[in-house]
Amino acid sequence: QKNCKIPLYVRQTTSPLVVQLRKWYRRVRRDLPWRQTQDPYRIWVSEIMLQQTRVATVVPYYERFLARFPTVDALAAAPEPELLTAWAGLGYYARARNLQRAARVIVERGGFPRDYGAIRELPGVGDYTAAAIASIAFGLPHAVLDGNVARVLSRVFNESGDIRLSATRRRLQHAADELLDRRNPAESNQALMELGATICLPRQPRCAICPIAESCEARRLGVETERPVKARAKETVFLRQTLILIRKRGRILLFKRPPASARMPGFWDVPESGQIPDAVAGALLGTFRHSITNHIYRFEVRSGDVVSVPKGFRWVRESRLDEIPLSTTAKKALLCLKRCTEPRS
Repeated sequence: QKNCKIPLYVRQTTSPLVVQLRKWYRRVRRDLPWRQTQDPYRIWVSEIMLQQTRVATVVPYYERFLARFPTVDALAAAPEPELLTAWAGLGYYARARNLQRAARVIVERGGFPRDYGAIRELPGVGDYTAAAIASIAFGLPHAVLDGNVARVLSRVFNESGDIRLSATRRRLQHAADELLDRRNPAESNQALMELGATICLPRQPRCAICPIAESCEARRLGVETERPVKARAKETVFLRQTLILIRKRGRILLFKRPPASARMPGFWDVPESGQIPDAVAGALLGTFRHSITNHIYRFEVRSGDVVSVPKGFRWVRESRLDEIPLSTTAKKALLCLKRCTEPRS
């Protein structure tokens, strides 16, 4: 525990730090739709959507998704293309597939699990998500440790270890466990998450208005912007690709990515140059940039023509494109087409 020393006063649920944090949270918390319910299904959906995705992006998706799949039974019974279409644009599509796999497990078992261990066993649910659902939906005393909470605790306790290392995460989890108000774990967890999301920001922490600034060891030492410590990220890889948009009588030629595809399996996409041997590339329609982890793609979109359609490709009417799950790159390519064909004012 040498890198994350927890002051003795923090080990009491009535510590000044905990009290100040709770008072602050009650005063300024954001009015988010998943905070208006204790339904474990709705809380679970929000937590999965919020993984690696900003709150502002999630809110409209969350509301549309629940309108389409209002219950765990509806989600379990949905055809996969319908599920992927509802998720399209949120990214990290394994989350959607795991969500449905877990929904089917829940239905099979007769209801949403009500303890941390059983929640943790659901497909796609890790330690953080299980703790969030257990505490918020059922009031169980499990401390969360997401990216926001880890950043707050790294600064409060001046954790000097690399946050990507398991030993560092264990120390921070221990700190979160000690800090948790076990009488109200839902509010305690959400207050820490809110602080990390709105005040204790990654690059420019707003220390001047932080409710627990006086308890922050990193701020006292003037190293708040140096916490959390992160190892050097992987080098960025730059790639160039050409996409061919082939149109014919109001239809566009697309292919469905196979289940084993490394990128967006099950989604429909625009063919790449060379994917159709006899395709002839034509005029440039536009270019766009697309990032996936440490890979940055520069796509060139061209019109095209084809003599014969190979196996695995399908003509899709432009008026029905919103009925199938389109990849993000396909949507960006179609936007290039739209910009080229729109009349200029």
